[in-house]
Amino acid sequence: MTDLTLLSGDGALRRVPLVDTSGYTRPEGPLRSRVAYAAAHVVPRTHADNTPGQPADIDWDATLAFRRNVYSWGLGVADAMDTAQRNMGLDAAATRELISRSADVAREEGGSVVVGVNTDHVEEERITLDEVISAYLEQLHFTEEQGAGPVLMASRHLARVAESADDYRRVYDAVLSRATAPVVLHWLGTAFDPQLAGYFGAPDWQSASAVLLEIIEANADKIAGVKMSLLDASSEVSVRERLPESVRMFTGDDFNYVGLIGGADVPDAPQPRRDPASARQHSDALLGAFAALTPVASAAIQALDAGDPARYLEVLAPTEELSRQVFAAPTFYYKTGVAFLAWLNGHQPAFQMVGGLHSARSLPHLSRIVELANDAKAFERPELAAERWNGMLRLNGLDA
Repeated sequence: MTDLTLLSGDGALRRVPLVDTSGYTRPEGPLRSRVAYAAAHVVPRTHADNTPGQPADIDWDATLAFRRNVYSWGLGVADAMDTAQRNMGLDAAATRELISRSADVAREEGGSVVVGVNTDHVEEERITLDEVISAYLEQLHFTEEQGAGPVLMASRHLARVAESADDYRRVYDAVLSRATAPVVLHWLGTAFDPQLAGYFGAPDWQSASAVLLEIIEANADKIAGVKMSLLDASSEVSVRERLPESVRMFTGDDFNYVGLIGGADVPDAPQPRRDPASARQHSDALLGAFAALTPVASAAIQALDAGDPARYLEVLAPTEELSRQVFAAPTFYYKTGVAFLAWLNGHQPAFQMVGGLHSARSLPHLSRIVELANDAKAFERPELAAERWNGMLRLNGLDA
């Protein structure tokens, strides 16, 4: 089998054997033990002007085929999220078209899709609280019209104008009161977006989570779940154990998902202290990482479905180091690693991203992704991955 060439930070090259990844099979029916969404990225046209500041020019065939592949493995799709480069190359017009097209594909495939609802179509940086509410409602109603489940994302506009926790309560209560079906709330940490500092009215997660829980308790019939992306497993477990019974916790923790998803069903997985009396002993998933390793994630949840926690750990635990590399600081450039793996796995014709974001990571950083993906059996077509990566090194003047 072909070798992989790896590149270190000092320019040294070494070769490692390519690992065989055969053995993962698509589920025969829906996954049962966990609800899992892969936060999918977008694929631009290779010949487009994929440079900073230019409107997104999407390769719709490749972008939607990626979503069909996710559905074939039993996972749902979370679309038009930060993984799809919202606020980092995906403009408002492309976002609306993505939501509409993705909802159509979900209906065709019988899959579950949730999509991001935000205020980011408003170009002014600073707007009033009433304007924040109106902007949220505009995107919420559009999403509901398309038949997709809404994920109420954290708003930069709200973070800029809010002066207290009461302002967050006011905005969320007003928006949730107008929702026609339950939504997922999204708490995105500053590692992903520094402009969201102090969200929910406090700089520390303990105080902010109290506000979040008050919003949820006041609107429990309008909330299906919460996605937490603070990269802090203890904060997620703390909030999870205090949620109303009808509200799910969707982990967005790309550093600690193995233990959070496994929960009490996988006692050998590393995870924070849990209250054994809590009715909530695991998290479901809404992860950008699962877009990068969909077959592996599916195989792990299939193992939980079969009551085999050892197999769950065997399959999924090696991916966490890979995910930590993809989401390494500066974390908001993780999208580059997701698209890079999609290219290596044959889901897009070129390593291109809208806004020129394919240049956001160094070759040694990408090499480490290659090494860890190989170790974690995350290459769907290993020979193709090796061919593309080794070719990329040669293109950059390195003898692969």
